[in-house]
Amino acid sequence: MLNVGKIEEGFVLDHIKAGKSLSIYEHLQLDKLDCTVAIIKNARSGKMGKKDILKVECDIDMLDLDVLAFIDHNITVNVIKNGEIVEKKELVLPKQIKNVIKCRNPRCITSIEQGLPHVFVLSDEKKEIYRCKPYTTNALSAAAGGAYLQYLFRIILCFLFTIFLLLHIHYF
Repeated sequence: MLNVGKIEEGFVLDHIKAGKSLSIYEHLQLDKLDCTVAIIKNARSGKMGKKDILKVECDIDMLDLDVLAFIDHNITVNVIKNGEIVEKKELVLPKQIKNVIKCRNPRCITSIEQGLPHVFVLSDEKKEIYRCKPYTTNALSAAAGGAYLQYLFRIILCFLFTIFLLLHIHYF
């Protein structure tokens, strides 16, 4: 049996569905942190059969709990101080997530314009369904509004340039 030592300061993500730990590692951007991370895959579990566990030696404030809850709100977050569990954090589905998933609608302004945030809101808590926050003229944020105007301006410029070329070719 594999034995991974305890950590002194940090957090342990327990009860991760088997095979999901690498996805969580990437979404939480743990590779960008300068800390020790242990990924335990397919550990035996009485409740789940098999599970994954992540042990991370860094401050819990480095962890985006909303992203983690979006991925799986059944994960247990154990906060470790001086080698002991001092707190167990409950995860709840966030009402809104930003830049975790992308809108698949090809006509959505976030699909057309780069640099806009991909914001999703929880539309059905029981079914755990998130929908892209609509970028309508009434709900445009300042960034989205500016990007949309830039997009329209580029279309108009392309149209005018095409007319110019057609007229130029016609006269010569």
